[in-house]
Amino acid sequence: MKFTCSRENFFDAISKVSRAVSAKSTIPSLEGIFINVIKGNVFLTGYDLELGVTTSVSANVEKEGEIVLNARILLDIISKLPGESVSFDSDNMLVTVKSGITEFTILGISPEDYPELPEVNSDEMIEFDGNLLKSMIDQTVFSVAVGDQNPVHTGLLFDIENGDFRTVGVDGFRLAIRKENINYEGRKKFIVPSKTVLEVSRFINPEKTENIYFGVTKKHIIVKIDNLTVISRLLEGEFINYKATIAGEQKNSIKISVRTLLNSVNRVSLLITDRLKSPVKCIFEDNILKMSCTTTIGKAYDEIKCEIKGENFEIGFNNKYLSDALKAADTEEVYLLVNNSVSPMQIVPTDSDKFLFLVLPVRLKG
Repeated sequence: MKFTCSRENFFDAISKVSRAVSAKSTIPSLEGIFINVIKGNVFLTGYDLELGVTTSVSANVEKEGEIVLNARILLDIISKLPGESVSFDSDNMLVTVKSGITEFTILGISPEDYPELPEVNSDEMIEFDGNLLKSMIDQTVFSVAVGDQNPVHTGLLFDIENGDFRTVGVDGFRLAIRKENINYEGRKKFIVPSKTVLEVSRFINPEKTENIYFGVTKKHIIVKIDNLTVISRLLEGEFINYKATIAGEQKNSIKISVRTLLNSVNRVSLLITDRLKSPVKCIFEDNILKMSCTTTIGKAYDEIKCEIKGENFEIGFNNKYLSDALKAADTEEVYLLVNNSVSPMQIVPTDSDKFLFLVLPVRLKG
């Protein structure tokens, strides 16, 4: 194996595929990047047995070949090299890396020890706007469960039905739904691990990425983003019936500024820490939202204006769950929809139905 390529392009490529490399593994090759040199291209792969990322870099190839190099060491070396280009030359398992007068010789791993990525032969690839998918992921993945007893809730649901495309995240205390229209008249429903969707969102460049393509089989998803291919396993199991969770009319409707409410939540939460937990108490009364919080180190109080349709009531919330939902709301104003002090509150836009965030209340003492 012998080739020369742009150091900047190579570093960008290995930075991306290393996102799928195991940090620690009993299998040394899983801590490495698989390098396959064919004709005028260097193909790079990272794979941790659940998520795989592949890409390629054009190169001046003198000799084809393949090897696995430790991802951390390779990233460190390439990031510190002085020249604009970098060359690789391997002799058995020893690889010489040169750039300018700087030279490293590192020990590689046999490519025979590297596991094969699963073959994902999807019947069809669905085309979708890249930035729109990034928005849908970012607005729902925050509510995905971490270490939940039900493993399917540690992933994001993709629910496509006759042109309606929804991403749904749930963790038992909150739920987030993002909806868009898509040019696909079929039915697909699958659950993608949160790590995968976070990486997909990270790989989408708002300034460069136009359309992405994804295909789904029974156990895997493949996503093509620019010059990247992402392959991931899917989660198996029964996802919560989220449509039933949000069904029904709500008695009380409060129109409120997102920024004003978020700032107020942040202020009254200053006395809350990991050790000193306390709900944020909300009293809706005469077009005023009165917010307060009490911990062993003190009390906080604030109030803001709002438009209330319904009756006066009080309700308590976990400050983080409420602020996470407000941060994900990409609109100036929202409606807070709620029946009473013990029922979940819905947060929806005032001018569309593109998102819905649901937050369960916290019972207030006394």
